[in-house]
Amino acid sequence: MEKDKVFAVKKERVNPFEFNEAVARVFDDMLNRSVPFYAETIQRQSQLAAHYYQAHSRIYDLGCSHGNLGMLILDQLKGRAVSMTAVDSSKPMIEKYSKRLGKYDTTPPVDLVCGLLEDVQIKNASVVLINLTLQFLDTGKRDDLIKKIYQGMNPGGILLLTEKTVHASKVLDDLQTKFYKVFKVENGYSQLEISQKRDALDKVLIPDTIETHRNRILTAGFTTFDVWLKWFNFASMIAIKN
Repeated sequence: MEKDKVFAVKKERVNPFEFNEAVARVFDDMLNRSVPFYAETIQRQSQLAAHYYQAHSRIYDLGCSHGNLGMLILDQLKGRAVSMTAVDSSKPMIEKYSKRLGKYDTTPPVDLVCGLLEDVQIKNASVVLINLTLQFLDTGKRDDLIKKIYQGMNPGGILLLTEKTVHASKVLDDLQTKFYKVFKVENGYSQLEISQKRDALDKVLIPDTIETHRNRILTAGFTTFDVWLKWFNFASMIAIKN
C-alpha cells in the first residue's frame, strides 16, 4: 500500500481537492488514516447489502471510488446472481476498479460508470450505497438525488449512507473537529498535511448535520432511519423503504 504524501510538501498554492491519479494511487492509505473505523464501516455495509439484496434487483454504489466496498459485496454475494452499478466521476478511480475486477475468470456483474451521480437513473434497486460522496455534491442537488433513489427503490430496499458531518452546536462541532485532528496526528499526518488538505477541501467538501440528513431522507419518503455508527464527526446511516 503506497503511503499518502499528497500534502506532505509545502505548496505555494493549495488547489481544490480532486480525485486525480495521485490521490487514486494512495487512496487506501488515505482512507485508513483519515476515516475512523473505515474497514469496519465497509465490512458491515457489505453484510447489510447482502442481507437486503433482492433477487433480480440491482445494487447501486454511488461514489464507488476504486471499489473497496463493491469488492466486499461481491464476496458476500458469491454464488448468487447479482447486478451492480458502480458510479464515480473520477476516471482514475474507475480505471483502478476495472483492473481489480480483472481477477475474475468470468465477466463480473458490475457495470462501471464514469459519470455524475445526479445523472444516473435508479431503477429496480434493493440496495443503494453512498459512502463519503454526498458531501461533495452541490448542496442544491442532494435532496433531488435522495428523492430519485427512493423513487427507484423497491419496497424493502435499503439506503446506506456514510458521511463526514457537522454539529449544530458550535461547542460540540469544535470538540469533534479537535478530536478528528488528534486522530489524524495519531495516524502519522503532520500539521502541514492536515492544514493543506483542509484548505484543499474548503468549499469542495461541504458536510451536513445528521439532522439535515435525517430530514432529507424522511422527506424523500423513507420511514425507517437510524444512525448505526457514529464517531465524532463521522456517521453511518441506514434508511429502509417500507
